[in-house]
Amino acid sequence: MLDLQFICDNLELITKNCADRNVTIDLSRLLELRDKRIELIQQADQTRHAQKELSAAIPKVADPAEKQKLVAEGRTLREKIATFETQQQEVEAALREIQAQVPNLTHPDAPVGPDETFSKVIRTWGTPRAFDFKVRDHVELAEICDLIDFQAGTKVAGHGFYFLKNEAVLLELALVQFAMQKLVAKGFTPYVTPDLARHEVLEGTGYNPRGNETQIYSINGTDLSLVATAEIPLGGSLKDEILDIEQLPIRMAGLSHCFRTEAGAHGRASRGIYRVHQFTKVEI
Repeated sequence: MLDLQFICDNLELITKNCADRNVTIDLSRLLELRDKRIELIQQADQTRHAQKELSAAIPKVADPAEKQKLVAEGRTLREKIATFETQQQEVEAALREIQAQVPNLTHPDAPVGPDETFSKVIRTWGTPRAFDFKVRDHVELAEICDLIDFQAGTKVAGHGFYFLKNEAVLLELALVQFAMQKLVAKGFTPYVTPDLARHEVLEGTGYNPRGNETQIYSINGTDLSLVATAEIPLGGSLKDEILDIEQLPIRMAGLSHCFRTEAGAHGRASRGIYRVHQFTKVEI
């Protein structure tokens, strides 16, 4: 997430970057909420100051009626402070929601365009192999060798899901074991992570669990979502901790299922096991 002050100080740059990335954000609303937050903080501070002075004055008042009047005023000030704090929390939540939608800045050399056809080939390596026979893709090969059942996956969970079968299952298990053994030998601690994480953990690791273009499956009625990668729970495991520099680097190897909605990806490389909704991955 970009720093709020940076966004406000570089509105022209941020506006252009949003346009280049085809992201629609109400930056004027963000500024409005920023100003409202400042106003509420100032009002709360001023009221706290007045309440503090009043509390100091009450013991010095001898007249009971006057003292009761000041006590009532103090109670009213405390209620105002509570109201300001509640309003500030609501404004900060709305502000953070918009701020989280502001995309990172693209590199100035990155080509600008609505789709990948605007990408540029910087360099190539090698020559594509020419075959003297009809080339089969992985879908055909998996069908011939009985390795993947797409029909059963669609029947059970919908498009984008599949069953691995036979040697494909053994291959995935072997690849996971191979990756883990390699990483353990390099000093990484192996983890099998939870498949769920709280929304604050997703946001803290750079994933937005809300909005039309979210890649995240959220669990309705909870603050939990299915993780899109093991780096989400691995990062969350150190949430709110201050690490001594002597502890670094912390090497983690996390195995998890990964769940992604692939929102906005309809029709793009959707054949076979590209852009699927669930897969297994080792993350370091």
